[in-house]
Amino acid sequence: MPIYEYECQSCGQHFDVIQKFTDDPVTECKFCKGGVRKLMGTPALQFKGTGWYITDYAGKSPKPGGDTKEKPAASETKSEGASAPTCACASGNCGQK
Repeated sequence: MPIYEYECQSCGQHFDVIQKFTDDPVTECKFCKGGVRKLMGTPALQFKGTGWYITDYAGKSPKPGGDTKEKPAASETKSEGASAPTCACASGNCGQK
């Protein structure tokens, strides 16, 4: 929606109003209720709703430098040296294998 700038002809205040294209122009100052005139300037828009941000698009690629954590490889997760006991006692001292 466009943002329009107005100037009061009585008190000289400047103010902005967000309006639809189909809305009637503002006719009175919001400060002193005097007459206003619309100023011509660079148009400004305020986008509302979904689809205007990068997070709203489906199928986006991951951000560069984002999640840098890598999952450890399977060979790195195995403990080196003696293998874990296969008996039910968990200590491996019972003599069963």
